[in-house]
Amino acid sequence: MQVPEILIIESKHQPGNLGRILITIGECGIVIDHITLVRRTQDKSVWEITVEMDEAAGEQLYARLAELPYARLLGRSDRVFDRHRGGKIETISKVALDSIQQLRDLYTPGVARVCLAIQKNPERVWDYTNLGNTVGIITNGTAILGLGHIGALPGLPVMEGKAMIYAKFVGISGVPILLTDTEPQKVIEAVLAIESSFGAIHIEDIAAPACFEIEAALIKKLNKPVMQDDQHGTAVVTLAAMLTASRRVHQDLKHSIVGQIGLGAAGIGIASLLLRYGVKQVVGADVREDALTQLERLGGKRATLAELMQQAHIVIATTGVKGLIKPEMVRKGQLIFALSNPEAEIEPRVALERGAAFATDGRSVNNALGFPALFRGALDARAKCFTNEMYLAAASKLSELAPPDELLPHVLDKAVHLEVAEAVKQVALKNQ
Repeated sequence: MQVPEILIIESKHQPGNLGRILITIGECGIVIDHITLVRRTQDKSVWEITVEMDEAAGEQLYARLAELPYARLLGRSDRVFDRHRGGKIETISKVALDSIQQLRDLYTPGVARVCLAIQKNPERVWDYTNLGNTVGIITNGTAILGLGHIGALPGLPVMEGKAMIYAKFVGISGVPILLTDTEPQKVIEAVLAIESSFGAIHIEDIAAPACFEIEAALIKKLNKPVMQDDQHGTAVVTLAAMLTASRRVHQDLKHSIVGQIGLGAAGIGIASLLLRYGVKQVVGADVREDALTQLERLGGKRATLAELMQQAHIVIATTGVKGLIKPEMVRKGQLIFALSNPEAEIEPRVALERGAAFATDGRSVNNALGFPALFRGALDARAKCFTNEMYLAAASKLSELAPPDELLPHVLDKAVHLEVAEAVKQVALKNQ
């Protein structure tokens, strides 16, 4: 796995020395992201060089740098760990609280009047608390990213990341909730015991098939939006990317045969949304019989990997298996979405060389474009649940907002999240 690392390198202050250092880095097959001059004395310069490399390349580089008579490695740090230090989120007050009068109004005795008003009319909690801006992010750590069952506590950085994205783009307070139970019924009971703290429930990184059971039970029991992001958030962004790509290459998505490789949470979510969108034929491949049966219940058809690659006009892969799609499997004119991170089922470059009309990987299809706007729109509409119409509205708007030379809008564009949220809100209000 490629990881970002910051190298602090001291070099003799002479013409050409920096260039020779950079050449040495390049000869180790390492990509340089950024260079900064930290300080310079009369005869020496200290450089901060940010690189992307794996462990083997790093060992080779350190050995090569040690051999250079004009350079010295002073230190190194991992940029990712540096940025996580101390965590990524915090709870802060919306008010200044700089007078006794404010304290009396906002805490005691004034707060008692607001409590009694909510007791009399529970809907007023939306007006006088942060409930309508609060989402519980629930995980038990059984399917963290592509890492698998590593546990809830090691998954906390992911949950903090989700909360960070909520706060940054749509003003939602996401609260990570870590559960140690892996038995579905216990997870359901735990969420039901705390759900009143939140305006909506976001299920994250819970393994299939338990995630389907948990989501279905919570949707049935709760009168508020519940969504499993791995399933529906991923599906929304994937559909948006497919709409853009098929439009660019003049492919009729609804009348195409779409192949879904991998029928876990993401794969089932994508297949389900494609069928709801109106795709006539969705075929799926998976090593698990229960996953294939679930696809058939949705209206899709089972296939082997080889059969799928032969039949499908559009191929989506969410398996987490690097190199699963062999170059010789790609047919001319196919659209390939190899979405596993950090390593794709097939590199887009390789798929294009084999004749694919379009190819991309998970770096271009980021579900951070989906879940913030979906929850913002649902909360703003005070929706009681998510619907397929809300998911389809989000996907359509995302594709509509994609720049001419991009598959999807930029994930850091806050205006995009707000426009998608408004589209979701309007559909939710229309259907209430």
